[in-house]
Amino acid sequence: MTMLDDLTTAATWPAAYPPGYAVVDVETTGLARDDRIISAAVYRLDAQGNVEDHWYTLVNPERDPGPVWIHGLTSDVLEGAPLFPDIAEEFAARLDGRVLVAHNAIFDWQMIAREYARATRTAPVRQRLCTIALSKELALPLPNHKLESLAAHYGVVQQRAHHALDDARVLAEAFRPSLHAAAAGGVRLPLLECRPLTEWTDAPATPRIGYQASYRGGGSGTWRASRKRPACPYPNPGRYEPDRPLKQGMRVAFSGDTSVDRELLEDRAVEAGLHVATSVSRLTSLLVTNDPDSATSKTVKAKSFGTPVVDEAAFTQLLRDVTPADG
Repeated sequence: MTMLDDLTTAATWPAAYPPGYAVVDVETTGLARDDRIISAAVYRLDAQGNVEDHWYTLVNPERDPGPVWIHGLTSDVLEGAPLFPDIAEEFAARLDGRVLVAHNAIFDWQMIAREYARATRTAPVRQRLCTIALSKELALPLPNHKLESLAAHYGVVQQRAHHALDDARVLAEAFRPSLHAAAAGGVRLPLLECRPLTEWTDAPATPRIGYQASYRGGGSGTWRASRKRPACPYPNPGRYEPDRPLKQGMRVAFSGDTSVDRELLEDRAVEAGLHVATSVSRLTSLLVTNDPDSATSKTVKAKSFGTPVVDEAAFTQLLRDVTPADG
């Protein structure tokens, strides 16, 4: 884009758009409520998505670093890193007054909010914008909702996947053209409110599947409003077969408490091309539950239909390698 183009865009920029953004990526010890941040990066952007500066830090999680094979951060590397309370003020300064932008933003926001809650502080974030939601609003022709697909669409080259600083850079470079496309098309940005945590209890050092200690009275077993999701674009290939990968289009239902926030788990399933079902029927490919012996309507129906059942840990592993749909 030329300087003249920038000036023209600035003159006609939507007044309702935010004055600035903080593109964020965090690497963590895992996906559960009790997991911790081990590195964080922030790219600050102005109102039109131009980079102002960037910042990166390691964080000592005071526990096992989790999937080192993904993020590459070992206990030895993190041992001398600052604790989250030590970097909380600098992190907050990078977020203050800006919309938090992330890929699957609910995950990054929840991890950040929990760390601030542990430090008895509140992150100065009022709104977030998920680039997955924005790409859907723009109807981008992406094969899936992975960051690498969004980057490839805009010709952004990834150098170190699952490194917070490089992931944040890639997202910042892909967000700018998305933002300009939204402005040019008069698209309303999919901004969501960021609510700080108001309740917190100390969590066990090692989270257990199906056990949620982070919230008092919370958990996926409590009532929550259902979310209307777009129809799965792939046909149902049938039931899941043990020792074989999942396939796009499979209908997956969830029952009972989960260690990972249920909404996040469902989002990851949808991103992988699976159909998240609210009930169990003869067409259900798989039921995910940490308590297969419970007498919930879903587990009872799964047994009567012979629907395969796996626990959350096994399902999370299966999500890493979902086979593309036929055709």
